[in-house]
Amino acid sequence: MLTRLEVQGFKNLLDVDVEFGPFTCIAGANGMGKSNVFDAIEFLSYLATDPLQQASQRVRSAAGNRGGDPRDLFWDGYRSDRHLMTLAAEMIVPPEVEDELGERARPTATFLRYEITLRYEATKGDHGPGRLQLVREELRQIDGPPALPRFPAAPEFLDSVVRSTGRQHLFLATRQRDVHGLVVDVLDEGRSSKRSRVGERASRTVLSTVNTADYPTVLAARREMQSWRRLALEPSSLRAPDEASSPETLAPNGRHLASTLYRVAHAPDWSTSPDRTYAAVAGRLADLTGVSVDSLDVEFDEAREIFTLFLQERGGLRLPARALSEGTLRFLALCILLEDTRFTGLICMEEPENGIHPANLPAMVQLVRDLAVDPTDRPGDANPFRQVIVNTHAPGVVQLCDPADLLLAQLRPRSTPDRGVVRSLSLVPYRQSWRTRPGRPTFSEADVVAYLANPASAQLRLPPGLIA
Repeated sequence: MLTRLEVQGFKNLLDVDVEFGPFTCIAGANGMGKSNVFDAIEFLSYLATDPLQQASQRVRSAAGNRGGDPRDLFWDGYRSDRHLMTLAAEMIVPPEVEDELGERARPTATFLRYEITLRYEATKGDHGPGRLQLVREELRQIDGPPALPRFPAAPEFLDSVVRSTGRQHLFLATRQRDVHGLVVDVLDEGRSSKRSRVGERASRTVLSTVNTADYPTVLAARREMQSWRRLALEPSSLRAPDEASSPETLAPNGRHLASTLYRVAHAPDWSTSPDRTYAAVAGRLADLTGVSVDSLDVEFDEAREIFTLFLQERGGLRLPARALSEGTLRFLALCILLEDTRFTGLICMEEPENGIHPANLPAMVQLVRDLAVDPTDRPGDANPFRQVIVNTHAPGVVQLCDPADLLLAQLRPRSTPDRGVVRSLSLVPYRQSWRTRPGRPTFSEADVVAYLANPASAQLRLPPGLIA
C-alpha cells in the first residue's frame, strides 16, 4: 500500500507531497495533470523491474512501443540545462514474500520509505536521446512517533500490516567514493557485513536487482512496487475469449476476463460449487440500471479449447461477452476483481465513470470503493489487501465520495530560481480530513461548488415540484 508520494521535477509535479489511504479520489478539470500522478506511480513500479531507459519509455506508451524520450518525464525536459527528478514513496509492504526460486521470507520491517533521484545525461554530440543516470537510492524503515500511516484504521488492522524493528534501519544506502564514484550499499539484515554495488554507471536501480530471500525487506519493497498497476480497461480486450493456455489473471487492459472468472469460480478454497461465485458476480452486476441479469457463467469449449463468458438475461436471452456494452463490461471486470482474492496491490483508475449512465454512478462508485481494503478489519481472504486511487472530472463522482477520500487537483503558482513564477500541480485535501497538515493548503465546500451544483447553462431541468 502506497501511503505517501513525494515528487519533485517529474512532468508538472514540481513539488507534490500527498498522502493516500485505502481509497482516494483525485478530482479536477481536464488538462491539469492528474494523470501525471499515475505516471509517477507507474514509473516507480517499472523502476522496480526494468532498466532505467526501458522504464522511462514504458510510461504512458502503447503496447510494444519503446520510442519514448527520457526528457518527457522531466519538468521542461527539453531545455538545455541540468535535469533532476526525485521520487519518494512511503509504503506498507507484504508481511511475507517469495523469491524467484520459491523461497519464502519475512521482512524485518513492513512500513518503509524508498527514495530515488535521477538525472538526465545527454548523448555526446547531441545525437539521439540521452539516458537516465542514478544519483541516489535509499530504502529505510519509517521510525519515530507515531511510525504508523495516518489514515484512520483499527488497531487490529495496523497490528497485522505494520511490523517494526524498534530502531532506525537502512536497507539501501548511497555514498560517494573517490575512485568509483557512486556506491549503493545493500545492507544485510541481522548481520554485520554488507554488499556494495557501483551505481554511477548502473543501467537500473539497485532495488530491481534484488531477487533473493537473503534480503527480504528490500525484496518486499520491490514486490510491493511491482504490484502497483494502472487499470485501463479496453472494450476489445474485455470482449476477447480466452484460450486454455491463457493467463488466469486479469490484465491491466482487461484481457483474460473469462479465464480469470473461471479460475476464481473453481478455486478449491472458495466453495464446493462454482455457482456461488457466479451468483455473487451476477448479483453485483444486477446493481446496474438497465441490465437484466439472471445468471452468469463461463463455458469451456473443449473442441476449440476456448473459455467464453456468457450472461443470461431474465427474458431468457443468452449473450456472450462480445455482445455486452462497454460500460457493462467495465463494471463486470471490477465485479470479478472484487471476488478475486489473488488480486492485491495498488490499482490506479482513470475516470471510472466512462461508459456508465449517470443513473449507475452510485453503483460504480460503491463498487470501486468496495475493491479497497476495509481498514476497520484485519486483512485476509475476506478482506483482500487492495488499494484504489481514481481520478475524475465528473461532478457526479465527486458528490458520491466521502470528503475525506477526496483530493482537489489545482494548478498553483510556484516560484523557481531560473524560470520565475510557473504553475504546477498541487493536490489539496479536504480541510476536515485526516490528510490535513499544519501550514498546508486545504479545500472547503466553497472550493468545489462547481462539483456540487448543476451548471448554470443546463438546458434541461426538472420543475421543483417533481423533485422528490
